[in-house]
Amino acid sequence: MQMKSMNKKRVLQCIQENSPISRAEIAAQMNLSKPTISLIVDELIKTNWVYEKGIGPSSSHGGRKPIQLFFNEKAAYVIGTDIGGTKVKTIVSDLSGNVLHSKSFSTSHYLQTGLLDQIAKDVFRMLDHVQIPIGDVLGMGIGVPGITQNGVVLEAPSLNWIRYPILSEAEKHFPFPIHVDNDVNVAALGEQWVGSAKNNRHVLFMAVGTGIGSGIIINNKLYRGHSNAAGEIGYMVTDKDDLQNDFKPMFHRYGYLESVAGGKSIGHKLTSLVLKNPDHPAYEEAKQSELSGESAFNLAKSGDPTALSVVHDAIDHLGYGIINAASLLNPEVIILGGGVLKSSDFILPRLRKMVDQYLPSSVELKISQLGGNVGVLGAVSLFLREHEGMINF
Repeated sequence: MQMKSMNKKRVLQCIQENSPISRAEIAAQMNLSKPTISLIVDELIKTNWVYEKGIGPSSSHGGRKPIQLFFNEKAAYVIGTDIGGTKVKTIVSDLSGNVLHSKSFSTSHYLQTGLLDQIAKDVFRMLDHVQIPIGDVLGMGIGVPGITQNGVVLEAPSLNWIRYPILSEAEKHFPFPIHVDNDVNVAALGEQWVGSAKNNRHVLFMAVGTGIGSGIIINNKLYRGHSNAAGEIGYMVTDKDDLQNDFKPMFHRYGYLESVAGGKSIGHKLTSLVLKNPDHPAYEEAKQSELSGESAFNLAKSGDPTALSVVHDAIDHLGYGIINAASLLNPEVIILGGGVLKSSDFILPRLRKMVDQYLPSSVELKISQLGGNVGVLGAVSLFLREHEGMINF
């Protein structure tokens, strides 16, 4: 009975990854008899996980054309939630990552009054809007900005959470299974599922925003490390002289790399230089408030020498971090995401040149394909990967 259940899941996975596909092609790929495959396929069709459609091309020997099988991506649905320090976004997705509905709200508005209450309201409103019964929801994935262990967020400074039991709290609001992980880990899964790292088994995803973090996939498995803290690339040191000169991090508990190459640090450094030069075109703006990382890149693109110096220095540090991480992990692809990479056209050529020059083996360097949906689609992917099998036979 267990073997039959295992074969059923394998057949469904084969159809999901290769559809349209015929029964004969499945039998050949899986090395099972055609009658066995036909029996399993008939059961999958009966339970709505698979459907038949049209006819495929005839074989090289001519004869009757085989019926093609397709995975039914609407057989069930998954909720994906990305909890960020600024915004919380939630989607309803089908099993192929098609977003059917999404809602978001400002984190600060609900952080004290009930973040999960608001997420639950959004989920049930969305399901009602797209007319999906709760019984058709397989479950939910949640990405959070902090180290998680056994459903507990050990620390998430942007949310003021310390040892927050997010899984048990979330389970009070929803009747389906839930999986939780760090937001950058989740983003890496999303990129591998339906983004820039599709079909890659060794992936490094780097999120470069105010801070810098990474998600690591080794041989198709998320690598979390001994204490679930793998991927904290923002703590990498890319200039020993700075540390010897009594280096102070940009923010409390920030690492070296994010203190010299994160978006906030770029804006902070440029502001301090601009304020020393009253003739600088951004002087008045810098007097009013600190310049943003985005402003720094815009000024650099316009040819401003001060901004160019700051931005190039940050890109160089980021490049050193990428080279060090890639030398250690040997990924097939490195995906860059996060706010600073709105200026990817400016950053990528310089990074690629550095990587090509110093790495012992080549690696693809790409920009996140999923943009603002990387976290929520990653959360859906997390659930589908971590749950005990997509279907319980």
